[in-house]
Amino acid sequence: MIIDRHLSWEILRPFATGLGLLVMIFIGFSAAKQLSIAAQGQMDMVTAFMLIGLNTLITLEILLPSALFFSVLAAIGRLYRDSEMNAFYAAGVSRARILEAVFKLALAVALITGFISVQGRPWAFRTSYALESQAEAKFDLKKMATGEFVNMSGSDYIFIAKGIDLEQGLHQGVFLQKDHNDIGRSEIIVAESAALPSLNPGQAMQAEFYNGYNYMLDNRGNQDITLEFKQMTVRLPNEEAQERYRRKAETTINLAMSQDPKDVAEYQWRITTPLATVLLALIAVPLARSAPRESRSRNFFIALGVYIALFSMTSVLRTWIEQEKLGALPGLWTAYVIEAMLLVVLVSQPWLKRR
Repeated sequence: MIIDRHLSWEILRPFATGLGLLVMIFIGFSAAKQLSIAAQGQMDMVTAFMLIGLNTLITLEILLPSALFFSVLAAIGRLYRDSEMNAFYAAGVSRARILEAVFKLALAVALITGFISVQGRPWAFRTSYALESQAEAKFDLKKMATGEFVNMSGSDYIFIAKGIDLEQGLHQGVFLQKDHNDIGRSEIIVAESAALPSLNPGQAMQAEFYNGYNYMLDNRGNQDITLEFKQMTVRLPNEEAQERYRRKAETTINLAMSQDPKDVAEYQWRITTPLATVLLALIAVPLARSAPRESRSRNFFIALGVYIALFSMTSVLRTWIEQEKLGALPGLWTAYVIEAMLLVVLVSQPWLKRR
């Protein structure tokens, strides 16, 4: 327990500092983007700060294993340089015991990372998409008050309104037009008023029109259709938003039952983040080894190269799964098998065992 506490404390000090620094850098980057959008009037400040927090939560699944990897590297490297590792070995502490102590700490961090990836990630995406959609709906409402023709949130409907009631969310004197090229017709809706389109992640947008006419004009000149209505609901599909929402904001249980390649890639990414956390921490132990008068920079650059290579390999494999170039098996597990093999090589080579 003394060894565990000592090594854990030596690792946790740079871990807390490094993680805090990484989080602050990301918050600064995210704040610059979200507050710029808020300054343009596309969302309020409360929504901007909520999105910053949600994006930071999502990023923690990357920041936690990264901070742990470099913290283990720094802590174990310092113990070697200060000859504390030699004192451990002289007292009969084996390298396997050092790995065990690091493994226990890495397992605790991996559990937090796994919870964020499996539960926090989809919740944060669902919430952020809902906030973005609400902000977009309010911004669209303001744009439609200018009296200019606008495209409704990426759909193929063209809309214009003479006036607007912001409190009730109603457009006054509205005109909506859409071309149906598949049937050779153009649809035009003219109404006294229309309700604000509701933008919900994963669902089609819809708008309510009141007291007006719906014209279906035959572009071939055969037969036009005119419909008078008191209330009409028009659904405005937004397939891109639905696809983005379904994959990243879907629950992990539903992804596990899906056979879609993109869902498989997302599911495997979520459930393997704890494994990546543990393996990276263990790999950092042999990479941190250095002789008393040996250069520190060499080990750091080797470790940095290994870190970049492992994450790049994971990213490439994930893309291959999405493109159906790689099946669910071996899938992302290929990267972690290679990481495990690298760990075995690093701890078993004679040149890494010398003191």
